[in-house]
Amino acid sequence: MEEMKKPNHCIACTVTQCAHHADTTNYCVLDKIVVGTHEKNPTKTECVDCESFVLSAEKAKENCTGGSCAK
Repeated sequence: MEEMKKPNHCIACTVTQCAHHADTTNYCVLDKIVVGTHEKNPTKTECVDCESFVLSAEKAKENCTGGSCAK
């Protein structure tokens, strides 16, 4: 039986592919997240990343085709 994840209402999140996403609401279940950037001088929203993102096992399985998956 899978444990229910308690939403952290201080961290809104719509990334349902993340293992830390609260299953039925658009929140994260972590106590805190790490926000970072992949740019030297970020100037747009697209330059900022949630570094706490982990692809959920369920979503990883959905991405598998032909019986082989990149790990």
